[in-house]
Amino acid sequence: MLLHVGGFHLDVDSDRTTPWHRLLPQTRVLCALVFVFATALTPIGHWATWQVYGIGLALLISLSRVTLTVLLKRVALEAGFVGVVLAGTLFHQGGTVLWQWGGLQVTTGGLTVLGSVSLRALLCLLMLNLLTLTTSVPDLLQGLTRLRLPPLLVAILASMYRYIGVLVGEFTTMRRAATSRNLMARPQGQRRVIGNMMGALFVRSYDRGDRIYQAMLARGYSGTLTTTTVPAMQSLDWVALGLMLGLVGLGQWVWLGPLGPT
Repeated sequence: MLLHVGGFHLDVDSDRTTPWHRLLPQTRVLCALVFVFATALTPIGHWATWQVYGIGLALLISLSRVTLTVLLKRVALEAGFVGVVLAGTLFHQGGTVLWQWGGLQVTTGGLTVLGSVSLRALLCLLMLNLLTLTTSVPDLLQGLTRLRLPPLLVAILASMYRYIGVLVGEFTTMRRAATSRNLMARPQGQRRVIGNMMGALFVRSYDRGDRIYQAMLARGYSGTLTTTTVPAMQSLDWVALGLMLGLVGLGQWVWLGPLGPT
């Protein structure tokens, strides 16, 4: 294994037995990347193409037997951050003006852009969360390594995931200590206390990271993670990749074919 993590889990559905779970990690990553790129590169306003992708994704979610409540909670949390960025597309110029206040205008073109970008983001978030929910982090890192991702980047991702739980635990301990000393009682002083805790957490993280790196060097760390032997892609993997490419091709045919622009 590349990584061992306790107390912080992204892959809550990685132990299921489904055709999706039987695919090699690199196959799942490739399928996700193909879907994400095809969805993101589809031009604005091609709703029929996204409908095809959405149906295919819904079938994949059903096939993988992922926990829908966890999937939807994660997508909703991430969509909150993405929505702040997407809000500006509502005021895109073009089309009929539906509402105006000062220099701000809501037009049909702006609504089309907002709907298109939001639908793209939703489909991509669903696909990527499906990947992380159903693939353990060690397998995911192994798959990225097999796809020739730079080893340093894979090592950074592994270390980042490994110590997110440590940092959360450190911050929880510091906040509990501040609460026991009645430093969090006044709302006016909470911002300053939390700011001081974040600064102290940064210093602790830097010191701990340096100690861990020195310990890793003493144990023979050479800058890359140890990988295990991964079997070559089997017939099921090729079939899954072909089906994903077929889904993308169908969506593009709908875009360029009878339902596409005239």
